[in-house]
Amino acid sequence: MNKTDLIDAVATRSNTTKAQTATMLNGLLDVIQKSLADGDNVQLVGFGTFSVTERASREGRNPATGKTMTIPAKKVVKFKPGKTLSEAADKPARAAEVRKSKSVGKKK
Repeated sequence: MNKTDLIDAVATRSNTTKAQTATMLNGLLDVIQKSLADGDNVQLVGFGTFSVTERASREGRNPATGKTMTIPAKKVVKFKPGKTLSEAADKPARAAEVRKSKSVGKKK
């Protein structure tokens, strides 16, 4: 699903226009981005938490030349999924396991 598909799906569920939904989604993304830039975490209970962490500088290799180089320190965004999101993502796999385990013991 891409951003356009997401806007279409949310607009349908919320009975709003695609333009209104796009404005709300873009506003949400802007607020999350600004909060992370300010060093704040963004926690959406049940969905997950966005945070910024510092990655230390480290030694690496240039893949083209094989020469050693220093990769500079930088800040990176991390996302930790919430319990509800993790469980929702796991449901299709569990449903397949249940179907498989039920079909193994069936008699014909």
